[in-house]
Amino acid sequence: MITVTNVVKYHGPARVLDGASLAIRKGEVAAIVGPSGSGKSTLLRCINGLEEFQEGSIAVGDSLTLAGGQAAPKAALLQLRRSVGMVFQSFNLFPHMTALQNVAAGPVHALGKPRKEAEATAKALLDRVGLGAKADAKPAQLSGGQQQRVAIARALAVNPAAILFDEPTSALDPKMAAEVMKVIDDLAGDEQFQAAIVIVSHDLPAVKRIADTVHVLNAGRVAYTGPAAEAFAPGGPVENME
Repeated sequence: MITVTNVVKYHGPARVLDGASLAIRKGEVAAIVGPSGSGKSTLLRCINGLEEFQEGSIAVGDSLTLAGGQAAPKAALLQLRRSVGMVFQSFNLFPHMTALQNVAAGPVHALGKPRKEAEATAKALLDRVGLGAKADAKPAQLSGGQQQRVAIARALAVNPAAILFDEPTSALDPKMAAEVMKVIDDLAGDEQFQAAIVIVSHDLPAVKRIADTVHVLNAGRVAYTGPAAEAFAPGGPVENME
């Protein structure tokens, strides 16, 4: 589903990703963990085409490959955004739109769906994340946890093959964070939901609970890949992260 091969990414003189490689299968829940500054969020942004990288390649599905050192064509980026949804730390909702309009925007503008059909899908997704009653609320009228759940519904609205979560609870208090993680838990446990889930998070108990596979990133390289049970075993790679 997603194959990252020897990706190198510089921010100025800093080599943020240093030959990172990993693979994520369809339907898999994969967690990327590691110390602050190890390149986790940067890797997600490269996968979603939000940042260019200098070397290596990223393949999404069977027909889309991003190559290091080359700007991706606009058509490829559009295809990528249709295939890979992303939920950010800071929600990134359109402040002038209602929750319903935020969720419907992708199907209307990216997929060309009729507005009525898109809004029906958006309403169903808001119900799924527990916010059906907030369809007409604008982001400023919602709590941080509610805004993040709207962002999850928005990412799901284009029926992506993969959904990336970049520290989805880092800006939230514990109660709101628990609400958001419950939504992600429910997605991870839904056998009908076949999209790959990739989560970057410092919430290690949540990662241990929901992940099938854990990738430990250290100094821009994937230092470990393996089952969550092994990763979190006493004395295992997560416990020994620097």
